[in-house]
Amino acid sequence: MIYAAAKRGIDISVSLAIIVAALPLIAVIVALIKATSPGPILFRHRRIGKNGVEFDCWKFRTMVADAEQRLKNNPELRAIFEAKFKLDDDPRITRVGRFLRRTSLDELPQLLQVLQGKMTLIGPRPIVQSEIDKYSIYAGKLFSVTPGLSGLWQTSGRSSTTYAERVLLDMYYIDNRSLRMELLLIMLTVVTVLKKSGAC
Repeated sequence: MIYAAAKRGIDISVSLAIIVAALPLIAVIVALIKATSPGPILFRHRRIGKNGVEFDCWKFRTMVADAEQRLKNNPELRAIFEAKFKLDDDPRITRVGRFLRRTSLDELPQLLQVLQGKMTLIGPRPIVQSEIDKYSIYAGKLFSVTPGLSGLWQTSGRSSTTYAERVLLDMYYIDNRSLRMELLLIMLTVVTVLKKSGAC
């Protein structure tokens, strides 16, 4: 299929170009994380990919090392997170982590997963098991495509949208994806990152 082959070619060429260009920046990010907060450089979280296969999704660590435990120990925070799958003003985020999230630089390690084929540049964001119910009857369609580093939801407001709107945007992308849409969303992603729109 021409679309699939061209999409994979774009994934590889664009990811390699960004990784090579960003190597000095990556070195600075690694140094800042190590210097300002004890713990690992990368955060790995189990996500669901194409065909429902789970994989470790990588990010630069933006929270304190015991972030998961702090969430478990705080019923109020846990209740908010379980309702929205995010915290608007998360107290577990480090100062460096807040900058990385605002600029989306925390997601740079996922470019390696794009090269591996576990992710793609453009597609629905990978979800966790507890989010499957949010997609209801659309879960099967969601898992029919490779999850993306960016996509229609991410360039349409991201954190300022509701989860129901996210589901509809993901379904629209899956039903209407094309090379033209891929290239447009890549350009919109650049604009969104530079404007820090909807970052969380």
